[in-house]
Amino acid sequence: MTLKEQLLAVCYNHANKRIASYRDEIETIKESIENNDKSSDDDDDSGNGKLFNDLEKNANYLSEANKMLDTLKLINSKASHSHAVLGSIVKTNSKTFFIATSIGAIEIEGNTYFGISLLSPIGQLLKSKVVGDTIEFNGDSQTIIDIK
Repeated sequence: MTLKEQLLAVCYNHANKRIASYRDEIETIKESIENNDKSSDDDDDSGNGKLFNDLEKNANYLSEANKMLDTLKLINSKASHSHAVLGSIVKTNSKTFFIATSIGAIEIEGNTYFGISLLSPIGQLLKSKVVGDTIEFNGDSQTIIDIK
C-alpha cells in the first residue's frame, strides 16, 4: 500500500467512525423522545425540547461527516501532482500535510502527517502552490520541498 493509500485509509476510517457514532447517537435520542412521549404528561415537554435540539445537532454533525466522506471519494490515490490540490501530500521544511480532510495528526511508520481540508486556512494557503513556494501561517514561514 502506498503512503497516499495509507493516509486515505486513515481518513476514511475516521469519517466512517464519525458517521457510525452520530447515527448511533441519533437512534438513542429518537428512542428517548419516543419513551418521553409515552410516559410524560401533556404539561411536561421540557425534556423533549433538549432532546430535539440534540437530535438536530447530531443530524448536522452527521451531514458534515457525510460531506467529509464525499470529499474523500474525490481523491485518486494513484494520482501525482505538481501543485498542491485535493489529495496531495505536501512536504514543507517543517511539516508534511495530506490535503484531504481536517483530522489532525496521522502517524504512519514513525512519521507525522497532518490531515487538512483544502478549505481550511492552511489548505487555502497551500492550494495551487508548487515546490519552492513559501507560505506564512501563524507567523511561521514554510517552504514547500516536495509534492506527491
